[in-house]
Amino acid sequence: MKMLLVDDHIVVREGVRRLLSVFVESVELLEAGTALEALSIYRSTHPDIVILDLNLPGTGGLELLKRLLIEDPRARVLIFSMHSVTLYVARALQSGAKGYISKGASAEEFVEAIHQVMGGGRYIERELAADLALNVFGSQDPAKSLSARELDIMRLLAKGKSLSAIADTLGVSYKTIANTCTAMKHKLLVQRTSDLIRLAVEMHAS
Repeated sequence: MKMLLVDDHIVVREGVRRLLSVFVESVELLEAGTALEALSIYRSTHPDIVILDLNLPGTGGLELLKRLLIEDPRARVLIFSMHSVTLYVARALQSGAKGYISKGASAEEFVEAIHQVMGGGRYIERELAADLALNVFGSQDPAKSLSARELDIMRLLAKGKSLSAIADTLGVSYKTIANTCTAMKHKLLVQRTSDLIRLAVEMHAS
């Protein structure tokens, strides 16, 4: 089995390498830290499966996913991310990922996800799948609860604007923007402004 691991954190790649050496037989692990490296390696080696982090420097994971599928519509991509928000899961699956598992999952479930995707199936981490089902069948998609003003703020956050710049653009006070961001964190189930910004970028990835 030839596997491409795309993650910009060396410690994560080392951890996955050790885990695979214990749980998976006959695996050749290729590694990339950026989208450009990943594309180059994929084109030259055609791995059986890609394990992909969403947070990459420069070109993000979702954009890389789309480019890989343009290169090879049969590409098997398993998202391996720190994000356990269902909005990320839904966006990744809609973009063509075959599976999604968080970095908080057990080693056993991570290996199970690899085998499922390698076998031509799909896999969503069990806890995330339950949350996703609640959102789908209960119409609880967090993004759908955002107001027009909140969506405007997310769009501007995705463009890299600061809260002060967003306030100037929308003609409101900094406090109004800060309070709105706090409300959005609750709606989107994130705690930090940096997580809100990452979510905004992923929501507006081209």
